[in-house]
Amino acid sequence: MFDNLSDKLERAFKVLKGQGKISEINVAETLKEVRKALLDADVSYKVAKIFTDTVKEKALGANVLNSISPSQLMVKIVHDELATLMGGEQSELDIKNSPTIILIAGLQGSGKTTFSAKLANYLKTKKGKKPLLVAGDVYRPAAINQLIVLGEQVQVPVHHELENKNPVQIAENALKVAKELGCNVVIVDTAGRLAVDELMMREIELVHRSIKPHETLFVVDSMTGQDAVNTAKAFNDVLNYTGVVLTKLDGDTRGGAALTIRSVVDKPIKFVGIGEKMDALDVFYPSRMADRILGMGDVVSLVERAQEQFDEEESRRLQKKIAQDDFNFNDFLKQIQQIKKMGNVKDLMSMIPGMGKALKGIDIGDDAFKSIEAIIGSMTHKERENPALINGSRRKRIASGSGSDIQEVNNLLKQFDSTRKMMKMMAGGGMKNSARMMQSMKSKMKM
Repeated sequence: MFDNLSDKLERAFKVLKGQGKISEINVAETLKEVRKALLDADVSYKVAKIFTDTVKEKALGANVLNSISPSQLMVKIVHDELATLMGGEQSELDIKNSPTIILIAGLQGSGKTTFSAKLANYLKTKKGKKPLLVAGDVYRPAAINQLIVLGEQVQVPVHHELENKNPVQIAENALKVAKELGCNVVIVDTAGRLAVDELMMREIELVHRSIKPHETLFVVDSMTGQDAVNTAKAFNDVLNYTGVVLTKLDGDTRGGAALTIRSVVDKPIKFVGIGEKMDALDVFYPSRMADRILGMGDVVSLVERAQEQFDEEESRRLQKKIAQDDFNFNDFLKQIQQIKKMGNVKDLMSMIPGMGKALKGIDIGDDAFKSIEAIIGSMTHKERENPALINGSRRKRIASGSGSDIQEVNNLLKQFDSTRKMMKMMAGGGMKNSARMMQSMKSKMKM
């Protein structure tokens, strides 16, 4: 995500490294590279020029503190302007009404149906809501079936009418069903359409007018770049939607849509999709995204994800075991499983400052822990509880049972032993422990 843009911005800032002060010449050289980086990221020329002109004005008008180098000052100014360009402040979803009606719109293939299910899961698990999903795509039976399957996956009811081809009527009926089921959020998935298709645009406008949604979210594939921004404008002219959702931000996106869409349609980005799993949905924070673009990581989001998985009682229990040198493979496995719930491993690692660049080009899949789990799964209950029992013959049996070789088993045992010693030496709260587990993850990638 944004790898190319991050690299090019980093190279741009190198122009100022070693410079004693900000000057018109070195600022101009730096911003020339910044502008090229933005254009390569598929940001429109107009937006890129306004951005660099603003940065130049602030850089030349700033008083450089003795403790801050020109390059550091430029990074800060660019960071702040990137955050402003993407909206400045995080925009909350308006879910105060009961029921809250949310209409999902977008092009074909943008990921609307998957997002609808992700949003339902997010509102159910993190906001304590009781959502109802509505299959409003009357043109693709596969879309209806997909929503039904995803609804079952996140345990959210789905209203669908296979024989009804009137999306307005389906949406109106769904509001009645929501009342009967006691659902306080209604999420209406609609058919994908082309902005130039006047008939389809008229249809979604009628749905919008009929159910009067509290939130209308425009879902856009972030990999389509500047075309996504143009489409967003066309949809906004018809629907005047309340927010934007960027999907596939975990893919090979250049970032133009994320950087420009707010300035073009003046609507906030509310969510970003970062994977296929139902929990792979993040609230959009402009400042945090600017951090990640500039290679600063996103520690706040990492901490928030960890807090969702590591409860205080479990942290205290684990801390006590660590202090008593009683941390075993059952605890180790539980920590791995909790980390896996936090999201894609590479994405998590990239949230640690400096790790994004270190991980460039390294393929870390969702199955990064598979061999570790297989090895631990081949241990007996006693071996998990007391790793000291694992001698040479036991190692051979564990390797054979897990489809690993002796070296992999030995590496894991060494890694586990060093992790346990480190955790005892630096015993702290659950978050600290999870951070150390992240370092263990990094070691595993090198095994």
